[in-house]
Amino acid sequence: MRRFLVTVLILLFATAVVAADAKKVWVCPMAEHTQQFDKPGQCPICGMQLVEKGSRFRVAVLVFKYAEDIDFTAPIEVLGHTGAEIFTVGATKDPITTVFGLHVTPDYDLEHAPAADLILVPGGGVAETAANDKAIAWLKDRATKARYVMSVCNGAFILASAGLLDGLTATTTASRIDELAEHFPKVHVARERYVDNGKIITTAGLSAGIDGALHVIDREFGRPKAEQVARGIEYRWDPNSKWTRSRYADMRIPDIKLPEDASWEMLASDGDNDKWTMSGRLHVPLTQDAVLDMATKQLVDKGWELRESATGKRSYVKKDREGQTWQVTLTSSPDNEASTYRETLSVKKIAG
Repeated sequence: MRRFLVTVLILLFATAVVAADAKKVWVCPMAEHTQQFDKPGQCPICGMQLVEKGSRFRVAVLVFKYAEDIDFTAPIEVLGHTGAEIFTVGATKDPITTVFGLHVTPDYDLEHAPAADLILVPGGGVAETAANDKAIAWLKDRATKARYVMSVCNGAFILASAGLLDGLTATTTASRIDELAEHFPKVHVARERYVDNGKIITTAGLSAGIDGALHVIDREFGRPKAEQVARGIEYRWDPNSKWTRSRYADMRIPDIKLPEDASWEMLASDGDNDKWTMSGRLHVPLTQDAVLDMATKQLVDKGWELRESATGKRSYVKKDREGQTWQVTLTSSPDNEASTYRETLSVKKIAG
């Protein structure tokens, strides 16, 4: 009798296992290929590896008015190749318009968005979202439950507004590195392609989101899978590369605001991490000295020290947040056309 009961239990357990296996469903990562399969393999339509429907990596993409297109569409493409289940979340379900006019209707609003393994926050027109109390509260709450939170470009400002970057190292798009540091002094801002703090990942601008997404795949699925995806999207991925746009010396050239009736024609711009030279033609109804004096006032107001002043030339120095001293030189000479000047603006590292 005892042996009979043991046999029955074994059979019942085996039946349960078979039943559980029978319920498993595999699907193609591409949403347009809707056929379901009862075992793993390759999609007969596109050849992609099938994924188990019930265990897909879930990605919530926060979208908002004037989100930068590549910031979220590029990571979606990358992560989609893992078979991830990807959905968009907006403050409401009303359609939003991206930077380049793409119309996106969010799948969910903040209150009804399902749980996700990764929260993706793009950049673009971030100011409204960064000031939206409901969006910030949602992000803070979901960050405690997700495995990863990743910003792309100036989406880092949204994370910083939520306090998620306090005490951490972070990066953002090249042109807003210093701004992030100034507005959020609790954040250690670095000039990197991407920064991984464990749960919180920030990337530099635009295409850097591709590297960030591949890095997530590397962590979640392993290096071979990340390399396979990179090859599949024909992207030359080098996870050991230290290249980032924000380290180019031209990012140290301060902006000089021109009068509304001025026009600037770029003729050349070239350099590297240590030096950069930019030249062009400036048409402005000012004298040559007035042009240089206008630039000098703006640069001095921004903390640059005037070191040299001569006819057609001004030179300035400033130490950056990392302790490196930079020298900017501005030269101006009359062009053939009236009220037009040949301008050269150069920057280089110098000893402090």
